[in-house]
Amino acid sequence: MVQRRIPKVRDLAPLMKFKTPDLNARRRRLEGALTIYDLRDIAKRRTPKAAFDYTEGAAEAEISLARARQAFEDIEFHPSILRDVSAVSTGWDVLGAPVSLPFGIAPTGFTRMMQTEGEIAGAHAAARAGIPFSLSTMGTSAIEDVKAANPNGRNWFQLYMWKDRDRSMALVDRAAKAGFDTLLVTVDVPVAGARLRDKRNGMSIPPALTPKTVINAIPRPEWWINFLTTEPLAFASLDRWSGTVGELLDSMFDPTVTFEDLAWITKQWPGKVVVKGVQNLDDAKKLVDLGVDGIILSNHGGRQLDRAPIPFHLLPDVAREVGAHTEVHLDTGIMSGADIVAAVALGARFTLIGRAYLYGLMAGGEAGVDRTIQILSEQITRTMRLLGVNALEELEPRHVTQLARLTPIARPATDAAANVPSVASVAAPARKPPARKAAATPKTPAAASATK
Repeated sequence: MVQRRIPKVRDLAPLMKFKTPDLNARRRRLEGALTIYDLRDIAKRRTPKAAFDYTEGAAEAEISLARARQAFEDIEFHPSILRDVSAVSTGWDVLGAPVSLPFGIAPTGFTRMMQTEGEIAGAHAAARAGIPFSLSTMGTSAIEDVKAANPNGRNWFQLYMWKDRDRSMALVDRAAKAGFDTLLVTVDVPVAGARLRDKRNGMSIPPALTPKTVINAIPRPEWWINFLTTEPLAFASLDRWSGTVGELLDSMFDPTVTFEDLAWITKQWPGKVVVKGVQNLDDAKKLVDLGVDGIILSNHGGRQLDRAPIPFHLLPDVAREVGAHTEVHLDTGIMSGADIVAAVALGARFTLIGRAYLYGLMAGGEAGVDRTIQILSEQITRTMRLLGVNALEELEPRHVTQLARLTPIARPATDAAANVPSVASVAAPARKPPARKAAATPKTPAAASATK
């Protein structure tokens, strides 16, 4: 029989661990967020549906985004054991200057609509972390204000080519004069993608007050108070716009941009030029011939062509073919530090986070962006230690296997000419062949082993 007794006070005292209540609600909820998905859940509770869906959503059926995220989950790491990983370095040089972490903040449009602190919060957080901040042509803070928020750090300007070329290049000139060091030329937007969530929500700039939005605002008073009591939304690149997002984008994007136009743009910029939106090896090689400083494998976060190539699947072939000639960067689908480590191991020099940054911003403003960076930094460091590496330079393709869910049924004859990446480096699950009758002519042992 179990002997029981009444517990004594001295036995209970060590078990009683009462924390002092934290009266700062923002700090309390951010400290409770342990992953980017936790920040996403907080952001969804605190942000009106139209603004949250603009961040969360992708094009059409949102297959591209789902596949990109799944690709990162479908990896297998290969750690080495018995290594001294007491000290780990997460920084190196990117585009000729040091970064503290192998990721930066991606350019995002309409950022102050998600949370009123907007790009300035992102620029401050990036400055503290020692990582680049990218300002979108469709950003809602002025080029000069972002530079003032991050005066000594890395500022990158993302360019959409407008139909009005002179106006586009005037922005490039402003960014150069403000001291931005890198130009990101986005090339996957000849027209706007079909972002169905925005259409269904009647998404406009600024958000319209309708019965539906008013009802949605009732449990989110802080967002609306901030929106209504701060400066109206304006853009880094244009005056205020009163129409829908789709109308704005279609009025802006130039579907006639070619490689020749890109070559002309690069001659106007005094710093580094990186091309964002590369989705096949053939185009990557053409850009190397053009002399760009870097390419970003990206399908625009799944927001342009649905069922587009998965950037993470393209990475090994592109890095192997052009990585010695230009830096290969990556975005789309990154939701953890392990995703970033896997990308670096397979050849990416750098990565960009978009939604992950915005989830933090919506969850807690500038402090939320800090929390995003902290979560990813801790995950990167922990993953590297568990892999048995001390520095980014030690990460190699041997550390990662890409496991395949999607493999082509048949390769079109034109694939080789188009340089469509091979899936040979992707580990596909083994399939058991169907049962067969014994062959009429017995195979030799050598022939039999060749079929296994």
